[in-house]
Amino acid sequence: EVQLVESGGGLVQAGGSLRLFCAASGDTINDYAIGWFRQAPGKEREEVTEVSCVSGIDGSTHYADAVKGRFTISSDNAKNTVYLQMNSLKEEDTAVYYCNAADSMWRDDWGQGTQVTVSS
Repeated sequence: EVQLVESGGGLVQAGGSLRLFCAASGDTINDYAIGWFRQAPGKEREEVTEVSCVSGIDGSTHYADAVKGRFTISSDNAKNTVYLQMNSLKEEDTAVYYCNAADSMWRDDWGQGTQVTVSS
């Protein structure tokens, strides 16, 4: 079963950029869709974006409306890693960011996540 570890978060000013990393072990991401989720204080966890890493699916992606045009998800199957490039960050992007894997549905277990804080 694939294990995922998030990293790359930090403190950035509004308008800045960050790159998050989702490193996989225990299995190849080639068998999964990988998604990034976030949870802001006092709010429900929400899906930000996802990518299909399954061979032959051509890396199809989906983005939440709030991040379209600013965030880009990508995968490197050789490095077994999924990235989230976040540009033009806004204060409302402040949250703990998590990645998750799905073969038929998202898993119930979540990692520690990585904190992203955007200051004005």
